[in-house]
Amino acid sequence: MDWVFRNSSLVLELTGQHIVFSLVPVLIGLVLAVPLGWLANRTRIGRSLTLNIAGFLYTLPSLALFVFLPPIIGTRILDPLNVIVALSVYVLALLVRTVADALNSIPSTVVNSATAMGYRPGRRFLTVELPLAVPVILAGLRVAAVSSISLVTVGSVIGFGGLGKMFTEGFQREIPQETISGIVLVLLLAIVVDGLLLLAGRALTPWDRPARTRRTAGTAS
Repeated sequence: MDWVFRNSSLVLELTGQHIVFSLVPVLIGLVLAVPLGWLANRTRIGRSLTLNIAGFLYTLPSLALFVFLPPIIGTRILDPLNVIVALSVYVLALLVRTVADALNSIPSTVVNSATAMGYRPGRRFLTVELPLAVPVILAGLRVAAVSSISLVTVGSVIGFGGLGKMFTEGFQREIPQETISGIVLVLLLAIVVDGLLLLAGRALTPWDRPARTRRTAGTAS
């Protein structure tokens, strides 16, 4: 802890960079994944094609994507935009399947009832299907956020900031306190973000609270 206190300004700067590099792609990926996941469920071919492409993108090595993406989007390797775009691709690839599966799991009776009540597809999606899919989507979002936080550390190998920089510099300068501090801070950041998303999920799904209470009571008994 002494190292952290003595270098608090550097730690705060790297933590801020890490938050931006990891959470902005999560927001971008979510915004893009919701309509793509909805479109994927419109047809069987569309679902198969969308999910296969998403699966392929997610299997790409992150370090290779950081290096090969700049010529495609016209940036430099160490450009913050390059990092954000690369991580947005990973988050999108992960969340598209989550959104598609969440929407597909909604009982057809609910969808048919909304249609019978006069809901058009767009209104039905926004007011019926999407709210019911929120718990599953948020579960996937928690995984995506933690994955993004960990992937940012990989970028330290090629030189951009974030808490991963403490790993490489601590190793190169033989300062184990710096390396250990970086690892602990990444873990704490992941735990905090995951906890905030969990609380957000509970706030956004008040109708799910009785079910959670019953499950908890059943487990306790």
